Amino acid sequence: MSALPRAVEAPEETLRLAASAVTDAAGRDQNQDVAAALAIGSSGPSGAGEDFLLIVADGMGGHPAGDVASQIAMNTLIEAFPTLPAGDLGLALKQAYRRANEAVFQAGEAEPAQAGMGTTLTSALLHGKYATVAHVGDSRAYLLRGDALTQVTRDHTVVAEEVAQGRITAEAARRDPRRNRLTHVIGTHPRLESKLPAIFELTLLPGDRLLLCSDGLYDVLEDDDMRRALLGQDPPNSARQLVETAKERGTRDNATAVVAAAIPTRVPATAAQPGPASRTGGVPGMAIAAVIAILLVVLLLLAVVVLGAPL
Repeated sequence: MSALPRAVEAPEETLRLAASAVTDAAGRDQNQDVAAALAIGSSGPSGAGEDFLLIVADGMGGHPAGDVASQIAMNTLIEAFPTLPAGDLGLALKQAYRRANEAVFQAGEAEPAQAGMGTTLTSALLHGKYATVAHVGDSRAYLLRGDALTQVTRDHTVVAEEVAQGRITAEAARRDPRRNRLTHVIGTHPRLESKLPAIFELTLLPGDRLLLCSDGLYDVLEDDDMRRALLGQDPPNSARQLVETAKERGTRDNATAVVAAAIPTRVPATAAQPGPASRTGGVPGMAIAAVIAILLVVLLLLAVVVLGAPL
């Protein structure tokens, strides 16, 4: 007996997201960095747990209340995204950054001891395989794909602008004493420039790693150090290793790492598989009916020929 195919559920590869954040005072007495890796709900049809908000904010070292500025900026973003908004995520991040800038600036105006405070702010909204990164300052976002580590963001510093203009090399910029002189931050002016924050749209592939970090981490780590920490580990272990390595290398600043992983997984998908045999041996009923009809016509013609009956 033959079998007819039927629809069943078979595995298909897709992505799930995981993320973790680690921050440490490291080379300083006080930690002015803040970090978050939060699973957020969705306002759309996809379920919660697939959407994340990642944040790194580094309060300006040597300035009053840098820790206050970074905390206000982070809290503003968290309040802005209890769920993933529908529509343009880049636009939603721009609006949230403007609110964060106003909140930090107004707090500085209200308290003389905090006047002039500011912070970097690098964040990402993750929705399934899509990542939207927003950036102001010199914290960074990196993407690891296979063995290739790419810096996604560009520092808002004097030396980064000179590198972009071809006036100095990237290697020279790493040693330049002006490398931490910022050109844009959150909170030092009443309004954020219209071109800020810088927005980057990424499509994640299975196995990708997204890293957000402060300058106290990347200043003392080579790309190979980052690759080793990110490859083959879950986000909590990767983030912890990155921060610990920065401390071992003698960073003089706070060290922060937020790591997200696009993990390949399998979900049911429709496929063909043999089903139970039918009583007709798997031959469709319409075909059987057609054969019977032809046989009846043949028998009728034979009867006409043999009996000589008129048609």
